[in-house]
Amino acid sequence: MRLYFYGSFVSMSISILSLLSKYDRPIPRYTSYPTVPYWQPETIDTEKWRKSLLNTLAKEDGELCIYVHLPYCENLCTFCACNKRITKNHRIEDRYIKSVLREWSMYRNLMEVKPVIREIHLGGGTPTFFSPANLTTLIEGITKDCFIPDDHEFSVEVHPNYTNKEHLHALHEVGFRRISIGIQDFDPQVQYIINRIQSFEKTKEVVDWAKDIGYNSINVDLVYGLPRQTVSHIEFTCAKIKSLKPDRIAFYSYAHVPWKSKGQRRYTEEDLPAAEAKWEMYNRGRELLTQEGFLPIGMDHFALPNDKLWQAALAGKMHRNFMGYTTTQNKLIIGLGASSISDSWDAFIQNEKEVEAYEEKIEKGEWPIVTGHSLNEEDLMLRKKIHELMCIGKTSLPNQTVSESFYESIKKNLNSMEYDGLVKLESDIISVTQLGSTFIRNICSTLDARMWKKSNFEKVFSQAI
Repeated sequence: MRLYFYGSFVSMSISILSLLSKYDRPIPRYTSYPTVPYWQPETIDTEKWRKSLLNTLAKEDGELCIYVHLPYCENLCTFCACNKRITKNHRIEDRYIKSVLREWSMYRNLMEVKPVIREIHLGGGTPTFFSPANLTTLIEGITKDCFIPDDHEFSVEVHPNYTNKEHLHALHEVGFRRISIGIQDFDPQVQYIINRIQSFEKTKEVVDWAKDIGYNSINVDLVYGLPRQTVSHIEFTCAKIKSLKPDRIAFYSYAHVPWKSKGQRRYTEEDLPAAEAKWEMYNRGRELLTQEGFLPIGMDHFALPNDKLWQAALAGKMHRNFMGYTTTQNKLIIGLGASSISDSWDAFIQNEKEVEAYEEKIEKGEWPIVTGHSLNEEDLMLRKKIHELMCIGKTSLPNQTVSESFYESIKKNLNSMEYDGLVKLESDIISVTQLGSTFIRNICSTLDARMWKKSNFEKVFSQAI
């Protein structure tokens, strides 16, 4: 059979259905390594985290990125597996903003240098649940007495139903130039089952506001594999996307994790498309997006040739972290807010997930850390290689710091993947093929020593396809 990949046809001697059957299993998305389920909290404490943070800050010449988790939403989108709090009570805004700023002041008190904030990302939840005034207070409080480079990257996730022009004006005034809009699917039937009723007209209104105000990068999120979704729904949504004219698109596979996100129990596995149907959705979506000039990069992402993310990918400088793919290369991320994850490259920590527990610790002047992991030599080596596969599609085989049995497991799995056309092995170099880019999570998993040792991922991760 012949399949369409990245703008050109390639001949396939292996049935795609057999590959889907073989590789559609629970696999991490590798926004970090080790992945959160395999962290060892006993390897990290507050003092170790402080030392790791300051050491990386010094190596990075004072540069860092900040992620702020704003967990509140007025409405529950049942497909969402993010940490969120559903409420229409906006009186909670002030206390939460104050807690985040107090946490940031705790970090600032550790720093002997004036930090350079390269990137800020507001995620959720729904960041625009918060008033424009509170968002201004938050960002001005974080950036006060810090150096902000001219080429900084400040971005925010927005829900069109809860975003007004004042939100966009306020964020633009404090340096934001990119917005990310969740769409998922424009079909009313799909929107109904995932409880995300969002009209095309309202979405276009927010996009038009952003462009008029001066935002220079618009990202939209699309999801395939949603309950009762079909290829025709993908075609319908992609047709609507044309008039929005975004700069980049994240085209994600739906992550079905009802044991983690109870809202997903609104429907059952019988409502979900099978792996081959999901493949057809993704393949058709990719075809339509490339016809509109979007170029595939990394995993699940597309961008126009003039977008910074594509340019970074072309130059081999695209980076991946807990915020997904980014154009910045900084290895220090400070996560603020409930459930946020911080990353110093050789250590991770995560904050209390419950808002009340987070706020209580902050008010007592305590670090709100609930878990974490300190990376050992093997972790660091494998993290680098998985990162290279995710960002540039090429890496070398692990050196002899891994056990002989694990090394043999890597070679065996990669040889099988080479036979299936997913990778090419030349000496000790692993190169991902065009077909293999669809199975990049599976390829990375061959280097996941933590998962290989535990082999207990069946109810931890979403399906690869």
